[in-house]
Amino acid sequence: MKFVKVLSALAFGAALSMSATAYANDYKSEYKVSTVLGSPFPWGEAAEKWAELVAERTDGRINLKVYPNAQLVAGDQTKEFTAMRQGIIDMAVGSTINWSPQVKELNLFSLPFLMPDYAAMDALTRGPVGEQIFEAVRRQGIVPLGWSENGFREVTNSKHAISEPADLDGLKMRVVGSPLYNDTFTALGANPTQMSWADAKPALTTGAVDGQENPLNVYDAAKMDTAGQTYVTLWHYVADPLIFASNERVWESFTPEDQEIVKQAAIDAGAYGIELARKGTTADDQSLIEDLKARGAEITELTDEQRQKFVDATREVYRKWKDRIGADLVDMAEKSIADRAN
Repeated sequence: MKFVKVLSALAFGAALSMSATAYANDYKSEYKVSTVLGSPFPWGEAAEKWAELVAERTDGRINLKVYPNAQLVAGDQTKEFTAMRQGIIDMAVGSTINWSPQVKELNLFSLPFLMPDYAAMDALTRGPVGEQIFEAVRRQGIVPLGWSENGFREVTNSKHAISEPADLDGLKMRVVGSPLYNDTFTALGANPTQMSWADAKPALTTGAVDGQENPLNVYDAAKMDTAGQTYVTLWHYVADPLIFASNERVWESFTPEDQEIVKQAAIDAGAYGIELARKGTTADDQSLIEDLKARGAEITELTDEQRQKFVDATREVYRKWKDRIGADLVDMAEKSIADRAN
């Protein structure tokens, strides 16, 4: 009887192994991963790290190939989420801004002046707010796997220093394709123009637009100082968390073991991306800011009183979008930030 049980166990194990092998044989030779920015931007570096870790941990059985510059959606980054849901894209490391038209909860991170520092951002993505946002993404047929970061978005322009809302009056500002950004810059007196990243730098170089807003790591890697963006104001008005995610059908095609590998690789690559995105811009490390100054950028750091003027000027936008996003979620975010450990 004992011998029969051993044979049965061996047979069951063999069946599972054959099943897993059959599963793996159905895998694609390549899984397309979409990003807006490639290397040397931290965003692209994080995506490449994900592909590297997955290949390493699956012995090459799962091959993720990163397609930067939103090339899988003809450069229109706002279509990335829908394309992934439709299966045109297998996976993505996407911006919460670009996906916000399809997932309204993602607009939370674009509420003007909600998050004052990195600890506030961590309190949201690593807490109950992040869990609720991931659930909202799942309801859209996309499987969220981990967080990364593009960074706090600072404002730059070619005309003059910005230290109060009146300094934005009449400036033509490139903004991302989200109505919340249009509302924010309109409230500040600027003339916002929605434009893809692919079109942004040429427009800045020719003077078609006066300024833009992006994290300092993007300003640095894109060498935006060479596009006339001399004036930089550090105002931390919104942040741009990134989400590693997969099309639901693609995800369900993986074995549970491979799902765990791909997810953990996303988490690890996300942590790597966050480290890169924050490098040189923290209270303990100002090396990137100092480097930009050495290259000729005129950096304006707002006092608390100056920043409050921008907060006051955008409060109506904040209240309007709080209702659209969901007052309960915003209240939870505000509490998480108030309770954060600095």
